[in-house]
This record gives sequence, C-alpha cells and structure tokens, in this order.
Amino acid sequence: NDFYKLGVLRINFMTRTLPASKCSHARMNRVGTRLLHLTGFLLGNPLDLPRYHCKPPAEHTTQGPDTQVQMAEREAEPEQQPCSIESHPQVHVTGGEPHPQGHITGSELFGYVGIEAVLDQMRRKAMKTGFEFNIMVVGQSGLGKSTLVNTLFKSKVSRKSCTPNYEEKIPKTVQLQSVSHVIEEKGVKMKLTVIDTPGFGDQINNNNCWEPIVKYINEQYEKYLVEELNVSRKRRIPDTRVHCCVYFLPPTGHWLRPIDVEFMKRLGKIVSIVPVIAKADTLTMEERLEFKETIRHNLQANGIQVYPQREYDEDAEDRIRNDKIRENIPFAVVGTDKEHQVNGNKVLGRKTKWGIIEVENVAHCEFANLRDLLIRSHLQDLKDVTHDIHYETYRVRRLNEGNGGGPVNGSLEKSDGESQL
Repeated sequence: NDFYKLGVLRINFMTRTLPASKCSHARMNRVGTRLLHLTGFLLGNPLDLPRYHCKPPAEHTTQGPDTQVQMAEREAEPEQQPCSIESHPQVHVTGGEPHPQGHITGSELFGYVGIEAVLDQMRRKAMKTGFEFNIMVVGQSGLGKSTLVNTLFKSKVSRKSCTPNYEEKIPKTVQLQSVSHVIEEKGVKMKLTVIDTPGFGDQINNNNCWEPIVKYINEQYEKYLVEELNVSRKRRIPDTRVHCCVYFLPPTGHWLRPIDVEFMKRLGKIVSIVPVIAKADTLTMEERLEFKETIRHNLQANGIQVYPQREYDEDAEDRIRNDKIRENIPFAVVGTDKEHQVNGNKVLGRKTKWGIIEVENVAHCEFANLRDLLIRSHLQDLKDVTHDIHYETYRVRRLNEGNGGGPVNGSLEKSDGESQL
C-alpha cells in the first residue's frame, strides 16, 4: 500500500516535469502507471491518474548509438500521439481525504437509496419497545387534578381512581405518591406514571411546602445519573424523571398568590411547568380572559419560566407554533369523565342548570389545547427538554461537585402500582 502511494506521487511528478524527448523514461512511467493501476485494483482503491501518450520529435540532428537504440524501440511500438493528458473523472475513495459536505437532493441521486425507510424502522422499534412518560400534578385539594388526568388519557389513571375504598384525607405534610399504567393504543405502548402531591397548599403555614417536590425531582435525576455512571449499565435505563409538571391555579380571578409565585419560580429551573386554571367554568368569559392576562403579566414580572420557553425554539417554524401556545398560557380547563348526549352525539362534558359544558369544545374551555400540548404535539419535546436541559444541568452540577456517584440522602414515601389497560 505504501509502494502504491509513493508510486502515484512519483508518476504524477515525473510525467508533469519530464520533457517529451525523454521517451524511454516516458515509457517507463507509462508501464509503471499501468502497474499502479493494477495494484490499485487489487487494493480496492481505483487509481485517479491521467493517461500519458508520448511521442518523440520527428527530427533528430544526431544518431549516435543511444539514438539508434531508441529509434529501434520506437519502431517496434505502435505509433502514438504526441505527449498529452486525458483526465479521468475524479473518484472519491472511502477513507481518503475528507471532502466538503454538500446537500444532495433526490433529483441528483442515481436511483432509489432507501433512506426514508429509517422512519419505518424507528416506528417499528418504538412500537415494539414502547416509551415512558411521567407527569406530575401539583395544586391544592379540590381543584380536580385527578379528574383532569383521567380526562387527558380517557381512562382511570389517577391515584384516587386506582385506590379501592379511597378516603379523602388531607395529610399534615406534602407526601408524593405515584401510580403507573401501561396504556396501549393502535399497537403503541406507553408506560404512564402519574405523580400526585397531596397536602400541597392545604396547610395554614405553607412555608417551604415545595421542598419535598424539589427533592423528589432531584432524586429521579440522581437515580438516572447513577445508572449512567455504572461500568456495566443496563441497555435501557429506566426513566423515572419527571417530564412535565402541570400546576393548578385556583380560579380566584385576581392574581397569582405568593405560594404560586415561589413554587413556579423554584420549580421552573428543574422541570417543565405548564400552568392551568382549574375549574374554569366558575368564571365568565370576560373574567377568564382578564385573569389569563393578569397571570401572564405576573409570570413575566417575576421572571418565571414556563413551558415552552422561547430560548428552546429550534427554528422559525417552532417559534411560530410555540408563540401561539404562549399566547394562550395558562390554559383554562374543565375536567370530567362523564359522557352526555349533545345533538345525537356522545361528548365528554359537565351538566349544569344552564346546559352542558363540552370539555373538548374550544368554545367552552381550553382542555383540547392542553391535551394537544401534552400528548399530540409536544410529548417528545417535553422528554427532550427534560433530558437535554434540566437533567444535563443537574448532571454537570453533580459531576463538578466531584460526587456524581453518591446517592441523595433521604427518601420519600410513595406507593407505586402497576396496572394493564
């Protein structure tokens, strides 16, 4: 292989600098070129060299012994054209010098390559292995957190719905409890984990009531980090990190409470927060619009980051789509798991003296916008932001502390249940 490379350099140099009258040397170069072509073919690297055809001048003033030998050699060979170079098309050899990257479209390809088939491969793999989604609901008791989660996934997935003989008791402290389900729809499996926070905001003194929630979220980051740092780690690390936190605001119609500001200011740095106005049917349309505008002003004045953040927009298309979402935050939602007949169709809704509030009707509430954000359009982006932004920030901080493999002290009480839907 070294001989091959050195031979290429020598042939290129000699054929560009050798005069046409030195035909014996030119024949040597031509024979050497053919040998190098053969060597390149055996090595699997086509040689990118020009062809060389050399012919001596027609007249010579002297004919010494050397000249007579050269003339005899020329007469024994077929007549050729004067020295000229015919360039071959350039061949890109794999493993050679890197070439500038270019954009090759389908019209420039020689034929069908099959690159698009990777989408089918990814789909088959995702359908086979499934995926995980962990959602946390935070808010004081009585705001309809469990009902809204059941409405989102159209199944009994909340902690209350899965606990037999459940009795509503307000705990003295914030206790995080989670329940997991495997939901399958059209062959796609999703392991859904719902984390509830009973006791949040229900005490007379709610000072530092967000600390157990912060601790829980960091514990899940720590578990994932420990698995990553193991020498022989699992092929697929179980993901218990919180991908989204839905924060329920009471429909007061005024402004954010101090506990709302402190919670979202602290949690917005470690998890994606989506604020919603619970039980929005208790407000008139004018009160709802005014309350939403006041909340957006409070969020901006206090520097609170809620999902989707503007700095995470990847391109202009994402910015346009996310701007529409940011204009509607917080979502005014109504939850229910009961169906009613409306114009001959069954719809999810709440029946009142004045009529039926259709949950999925955007003219009645913004539940459909929340569902599209969490499930249909931004579910994967929520997971990506959790992994690439929030978890990465935690990982860098822990590794800089020099104690990335140590567990977080303390543990939280939680009950994990598994069910198949």
